[in-house]
Amino acid sequence: MAALHGKRARVVWPKRAVVTAGMPYGNKPLHFGHIAGVFVPADAFARFLRDRIGAENVRFISGTDCFGSPINEGYRKLVEQGEFEGSIDEYVRKNHEAQKATLDAYGISLSIYEGSGLGHSGDVHQLISEKFIEKLYENGHLQRRATMQFYDAEAGTFLNGRQVQGRCPVQGCKSEHGYADECDLGHSYAPEDLIAPKSTLTDTVPEMRPVENWYFDLPAFGDFLRDHVAELEADPDIRPIVPQAIKEFLAPPVIYIKNDVREDYEAIKAKLPEHVLREAEKGKQSFEIEFSTIDERDAAREVLAQSGIRFRTGKALVPFRITGNIEWGVKAPVIEGVEGLTVWCWPESLWAPMSFTMAVNDKMGLPRGSWRDWWCSPDAEVYQFIGQDNLYFYGVAQPALIEALRPGDILIPGETDRPLRQTRLVANHHILFGNKKASSSGSVKPPSADELLDYYTVEQLRAHFLALGLDQKSVGFKPKPFLATPEELEDTRVADPVLKEGALLTNVFNRLARSCFYEAQKNFDGYMPLGKVSSAALSKAYDVLLDYDQVMHRVELHTIMSLMDEFIRWANKYWTEGIREAEQADDDEARRQVLLDSFFLLRIATLLMHPIVPAGTEKICDYLSFEFDDFFSWNYDFENMEELCSAGEIAEGRHRIRELPPRFDFFEKHPSQIRA
Repeated sequence: MAALHGKRARVVWPKRAVVTAGMPYGNKPLHFGHIAGVFVPADAFARFLRDRIGAENVRFISGTDCFGSPINEGYRKLVEQGEFEGSIDEYVRKNHEAQKATLDAYGISLSIYEGSGLGHSGDVHQLISEKFIEKLYENGHLQRRATMQFYDAEAGTFLNGRQVQGRCPVQGCKSEHGYADECDLGHSYAPEDLIAPKSTLTDTVPEMRPVENWYFDLPAFGDFLRDHVAELEADPDIRPIVPQAIKEFLAPPVIYIKNDVREDYEAIKAKLPEHVLREAEKGKQSFEIEFSTIDERDAAREVLAQSGIRFRTGKALVPFRITGNIEWGVKAPVIEGVEGLTVWCWPESLWAPMSFTMAVNDKMGLPRGSWRDWWCSPDAEVYQFIGQDNLYFYGVAQPALIEALRPGDILIPGETDRPLRQTRLVANHHILFGNKKASSSGSVKPPSADELLDYYTVEQLRAHFLALGLDQKSVGFKPKPFLATPEELEDTRVADPVLKEGALLTNVFNRLARSCFYEAQKNFDGYMPLGKVSSAALSKAYDVLLDYDQVMHRVELHTIMSLMDEFIRWANKYWTEGIREAEQADDDEARRQVLLDSFFLLRIATLLMHPIVPAGTEKICDYLSFEFDDFFSWNYDFENMEELCSAGEIAEGRHRIRELPPRFDFFEKHPSQIRA
């Protein structure tokens, strides 16, 4: 891009990059939210980085989250209903294979997709989990705490997280899907604070019994997190939702008490640790009491509970659970003689991407410590694509866990002592189904990712998902086949919003590509003419390349779609008007120039759309008779098409292309969209 550097400030990209796409639970196939909200955006960005900095310098990783209470509960229910007969391991593997098939169908180009308990990744992950926890303990950041856990006396068993359901106790949260210690909106709390708990096993109210587990001292990292969030707020490339969500948990520990029990509070307030009272704001139903530490707040919770005073807690930094007591999980190391624990699924899922990076490098035959070239080097970057519900874990807990490892700590013997670097979070808002939040465990059931492929092509869906603008706000996905009335389905005047971006592909982009090929076949003996690109086409190409590079650096994928819509339509218009004038003037040289320019514009459009719609763009490259590695690379000056051609072709002034069949589509419509 040397020719472009003088026009604007240069965008600086890392030499190496890891892109992560979260970890779907291994209890079910993928619904459209997994694909639209995380995997397609992450895939588009990973594909861009491969084109931009070289495929060998990019790791795109994800895997099935094999552990956690949703999996235990999903497995239990199916076995109980007689719908599954195998082991829980077989249950997870079955779902993993279904997930992998869906990702393949959508063209998700992962470097690895195994699982936290599957294959070589599972073996590496067990080792890294043990080492990570041991280092946290050695550095003085783990606390051995006796806490209360739900116990179903009728069933005679402790309950895992999803076997308890109630209402979230966090002030301001409306979730009716509160589980043992977190709700479906990502809020964490003490189990004993869950409102109206019920056992899903027997529908009885469970008891609270003490258990011992290890907790990470997250409150001790309050000052670090405040400095960290200040840096995020000052970075224009960080989406505002990231620091906003983190700051919510950096408030002092607060308890909210209803105004109508004020007298009860006054009667016992002297028994509470020292606190500050804040009267209820106008129109609010609760007043606040604020404490200096989380331990003081927890002591107050016990006093209030013993006095029968109902309350809610505010978001705050609380000790972060590391281990649990369910059998199906990553085995925790034995520390201080405490045996039989497993690792809670959330902390181990935070370092799982490191395990996956190690596993894929192992498979590539790279040295065991080479994963640190991606996670520790100052010239590398880790981009983590997540949903907004998970910002507590990735934005609060994960940075503190990384900070807790000293620069000299190693996770695998023989590694160098480079410290882990903080990751860059790319958080998307909710994707709604119509105008409602869809959840496979809620009342509004979303279509599966596979079901959508019965009505749309992969490239139509990829383009539409990226155009929705989930980086800006929650947006509704409104597929006509699933949401329209029977009358609307039959009415061709009722547009399908999902096809808006698809029309750019199947109409405008197809037309631009076909026009170039058919003109070359008709008047240039099946050759692409070579030579100097006109200043108008060159200037337009430079502008879009620079804009694209800067927008992609901010990971504003909806803006990329707008940018490409305008450019492809401009290029198509440039061809149409230019060839019309050349034909009206019967000017062969003008015809040659407009075709030369249009092939150049097609090259730029195809390169820039490659991360979004890889199959169709690679088909264009194939018919242009260029090697993928050359054509889809930014390591050119973008001055002409000769950069991609041999010396003999340059001397001859033309490049042979493949013959395009009549009425050929690089981007096809789905068969259901073609009326007889």
